[in-house]
Amino acid sequence: MRVYLPSTLTLLAGVHAAKEIGPAPLTAHAVTPALREWYAGGDLEELEYAAMSAAARASLRLLAADPSVPRRRVVLAAEVPDDLVGWARGDAGVGGGDRALVEVSAAVPWRWIASGHVDDADAAADIAAAAQAVPAADAGDDDAVFTVDGADGHELLWYATQELPHLLD
Repeated sequence: MRVYLPSTLTLLAGVHAAKEIGPAPLTAHAVTPALREWYAGGDLEELEYAAMSAAARASLRLLAADPSVPRRRVVLAAEVPDDLVGWARGDAGVGGGDRALVEVSAAVPWRWIASGHVDDADAAADIAAAAQAVPAADAGDDDAVFTVDGADGHELLWYATQELPHLLD
C-alpha cells in the first residue's frame, strides 16, 4: 500500500542517516475507505493526491512545532505491506485530511521509500506564514485558516530517492 509520511528537511536528514523512518507506530496518510467515501468521484490518482495533500498539511504542523527547521514541507511516499497499515479514523478535518489517516505498525526502511515530495525553496515565506498561523487556524481564526490554506497553493516537487540527499546539502 502506498502511504505518505509527513516530514521536514531536518527529519529527512535523520531518516537518511538511519536508513529508516521510525520508531513505530508511525502516523501516515493513504487512500482509505473513508477517503474513498468522501471523494467518491475521484479516481485513484486524485485520491492519492488528496492523501498526499493531507500528509503535506501534517508536515506543516511539524514545521509549526519546530521553528528552527527550514520552512519547506516534506512528504515521503512509501510502499508498505498492507498488513502493516491500519486505519486510524479520526475526526474529518478541513479538506478531508483525517479521512486519509493511517498508522504504520513497523519502522519503514529506506528501500520502501518510493519518492519524496518537497516544497520549492521559493515557497518558504508562504510556508513559514502558514506554519505560524496553524495554532490560530485551529482556534477558528478565518484569516489564519486562509493563510494555512494558502500553503496548499504550492505544489510539492517530486524527487527520486537518490535525489533526496541533495536536498540536505
